[in-house]
Amino acid sequence: MQDIINSVDRALDIIIYLYHEGKEKGISDIARDLGIYKSTVHRTLVTLEQKGFIYQNTDSGKYWLGVKIYAIGMAIGEKISLVEIIKPFTKQLFEEFKEVVNVSVLEVNSMDSPRSIVIHKEEDNRQLITVNPPIGSSSECHCSAVGKCLLAYGKDIPYERYIKRPLTKFTDNTIVDWDDFFNNLNKIKDQGYALDQEELEIGLTCIGAPVLDKKGIAIAAISLSGPTSRMLKGDFEYKIQRVKEIANAISNKFS
Repeated sequence: MQDIINSVDRALDIIIYLYHEGKEKGISDIARDLGIYKSTVHRTLVTLEQKGFIYQNTDSGKYWLGVKIYAIGMAIGEKISLVEIIKPFTKQLFEEFKEVVNVSVLEVNSMDSPRSIVIHKEEDNRQLITVNPPIGSSSECHCSAVGKCLLAYGKDIPYERYIKRPLTKFTDNTIVDWDDFFNNLNKIKDQGYALDQEELEIGLTCIGAPVLDKKGIAIAAISLSGPTSRMLKGDFEYKIQRVKEIANAISNKFS
């Protein structure tokens, strides 16, 4: 392990602590929760405040993240997209299994059904999958592993808009009853992953897992897809484990 500068380490710990807390905190709280002397916390906060990284509410005397953090975050956001953050992880998953890897986000403006939009994929052009949507395409969520993950870990999904319409049946394995579908979403949230077992197309199996923000809300979902014969060959549970691990590793970038 390389040498670290203790004062810098403490300053970063305080910034990360405030970010995770999501609200203003007093010196006593910070010192107690981080196990740092109050005098040290105070000196560190004063230094960070002078640089604009921390701001003190003069009414409460408590501290919160400063505008410099916001400015840096905006600058980074303009330079690094979600796709750029995810790419190294999707490539790793693809290289391990040589099956199609998709990353999708939720689109809830559709009036007929919630849909997932493909924003990135890793694939070999020689792979033959009948249903292999290109980047930018959208599909109904109820029959795909990514779509079910996005809904299971989503927030403020306008189901009242959708449940008046039947769920589209693509195969005999497609969930077409809303109660069954909601039960499936609860199961997905318990286990941390979703499956599409020939629900969209006979012969196609897909494993999906959510990419979560610090509040546990899905900002995307990642999937590993391939012909059922290949996907079930070998250790299928290991494939599930790896998809979950990759999704968790990406989620850690946003926590």
